[in-house]
Amino acid sequence: MDRHRLIGIALVLVSAAGFGSGTIIAAPVYDTGVDWLTLVQWRFLAGAGLAWAWVAASGSRRRAVRRLSRRQAAVALGLGALYTGNSGTYYAALETVPAALAGVLVYTYPVIVALLSMRFATRLPGRRPWLALAVALSGVVLALGGIDVATAPPATGLFLVMLSPLIYSVWIVLSARLSGERRDRLGSDAPAGEATAGDAAVTTALMMSATAGGFALGGALAGRPLDPAGVPVEAWPGLVAIGFVASFLAIQTFYAGTRRIGAAQAALVSTVEPIYIVVLAAVALDQRLSPVQLVGAGLILLGVVIAQTAPRAPGAPEPATPLDSEVEGVPMPS
Repeated sequence: MDRHRLIGIALVLVSAAGFGSGTIIAAPVYDTGVDWLTLVQWRFLAGAGLAWAWVAASGSRRRAVRRLSRRQAAVALGLGALYTGNSGTYYAALETVPAALAGVLVYTYPVIVALLSMRFATRLPGRRPWLALAVALSGVVLALGGIDVATAPPATGLFLVMLSPLIYSVWIVLSARLSGERRDRLGSDAPAGEATAGDAAVTTALMMSATAGGFALGGALAGRPLDPAGVPVEAWPGLVAIGFVASFLAIQTFYAGTRRIGAAQAALVSTVEPIYIVVLAAVALDQRLSPVQLVGAGLILLGVVIAQTAPRAPGAPEPATPLDSEVEGVPMPS
């Protein structure tokens, strides 16, 4: 496996850990009396602030802001607005759906991304990735079928947690196209002269700013404007942590990783997140899945292994190997 693809997989794995950590950290924040809308308002405000601080800290990233066209900036802001739907439905669902179960059920999205990629991005090559999708989806079905009826969460919560991956799938494919991905190439293979929003730091800073603005407006309309005085002191460490790991870090690394391996492959690699969430939920929140649900989680992980051991598509161009220690605005070990 070439270094370029390994970097992409590593970035997406970091992203999965960041998103998964946000799921777990949300539970104690809710216990302080903070509701989902307040949580996501401060999550993205903190994430956007950190993202712009990261952009300002580097001359190359500041120059990338000036290189961004008005159209690219507008699309990035639009994607940030769309992301409010994904994050809002998921964190609203977490008020009633256990974190371990929500983390498994949301992973229907790799299937949706794979289907959308057939038309709008780089499709999965060969048969093995499709076998991986079937195995991973079977795992999700087992996880859902293993719910104890007596303690089942409300239907509204389950509906929201299943709506979230649909919105997220559309966001992934559209953001991949913004980065330069097409049906015949990855985003990192886009011609040098073609205008693409390739810098993860700048693009995701714009996205998070739009998401933060969307939730701030939603809170104002709902009568819950941003008010630091209304947030319990004990909730602040969790809110800042979610802003860092589940917004600033997770979204930047996912965008940068997707440019290297494609939207469909990135979605498949991300299916390690339910395993991460299940383990953390058991350790930190004492939330445990049933044996059937654990089998389902294992199948999801098996799907990732099958997909990532697939050979490169015949005739696919070998991507150029980055020479810099900093890739797409994301710090990498030198």
